[in-house]
Amino acid sequence: MPGIVGQGTTFNLPNYVGELFGVSPEDTPLLSSIGGLTGGKEATSTTFEWQGYDLRDPDENRQRVEGAPAQPSENRVRFNVDNVVEIHQETVEVSYTKQAAVGNHNGANIAGTNPVTAELPWQVEQALKQVARDVEASFIRGVYAKPGDNTAPRKTRGLLQAIQTNVINLGEAHTGLSAATDTITEASTTLSNDDKVIFTDVGGSTAIQPNRVYFVVSKASGTFKVAPAKGGTAITIGSATVSLYKLSATAPTKANYDDLFQTVFDNGGIAEGETATIVVGSSQKRNISNAYAANQNNLVADRNVGGVNFQTIETDFARFNIMLDRWMPADALAVVSLEQLNPVFLNIPGKGHFFEEDLAKVGASDRKQLYGEIGLEYGNEKAHGLLRGLPTTR
Repeated sequence: MPGIVGQGTTFNLPNYVGELFGVSPEDTPLLSSIGGLTGGKEATSTTFEWQGYDLRDPDENRQRVEGAPAQPSENRVRFNVDNVVEIHQETVEVSYTKQAAVGNHNGANIAGTNPVTAELPWQVEQALKQVARDVEASFIRGVYAKPGDNTAPRKTRGLLQAIQTNVINLGEAHTGLSAATDTITEASTTLSNDDKVIFTDVGGSTAIQPNRVYFVVSKASGTFKVAPAKGGTAITIGSATVSLYKLSATAPTKANYDDLFQTVFDNGGIAEGETATIVVGSSQKRNISNAYAANQNNLVADRNVGGVNFQTIETDFARFNIMLDRWMPADALAVVSLEQLNPVFLNIPGKGHFFEEDLAKVGASDRKQLYGEIGLEYGNEKAHGLLRGLPTTR
């Protein structure tokens, strides 16, 4: 069932009996691995920064002669990188009656007990889980925004946007296309019906989103449309200039992955073997398992166990842990040096980082607020890598 907006009452928050199961995933593997909503670093400004430096290239011909004078002075210049903390704020309100009437049952009149005997704390707990999922998605897919006034929110830069150097896209790019109502125009387009595409720029459209897979439908000469499902109804995009890429239809091979691993290594990444991690969603978990299982001799000591589930892979450049993260875009694989990632919190005086507080009374209900400001410190972006345009399994 969907959530509600406004005060929770006995009418819109029904009680039932029996065991209570959560139907939405609550896992936040990336956030949990770097400290969660309680660990990390503290900032004293809405913008925080960190520094980097590089060394000159090694030179096998830099020797000096005997008795040479002092050499010209040289110094290394540091550079800075910044990000912002974003505000996460949720409100929960439950009426006095709802909190008291734990014996009101809205389901069938059968024996059993209601496991939720304290409605307000239970709702606060669910709100906190939702905030953690929001932060997880933001740390991965967040698009940086630092507004000049308070008419728009700050948004922290996520990993996908932060990684600029070590990026390989196996897809086919289509840029600067004109969209009107539900039709996208591209002269001599190579797209076909049922092709999968991902938008990198949605222009002014609010009907489509980056990092989500769409399907080409109604392909005609010089035009096409997109739908959220194969053969589905075309989306009304509106007037916008958009860019996208078509996902590869070829299953990735070990060589495709090795190209990315080598690129990251050659640019100075994968320095800490214990924290080298591959972050993938469900489709890319299947693809990487298939690629590394092919033509390999994978043995399991117990003959009653079959199948392949790679949780660690050994490569020429590092031993990678594999993190299955359902919030990653379906076509993406990220190489992440976890030791360089930190959540950064703005400490609110007298309250802390993420906190719960009572709101002012306005009637016969209790209102609670969850509040926190958090951003991502991602270290040296060259320590990470990104592979996009991979085929998806659904």
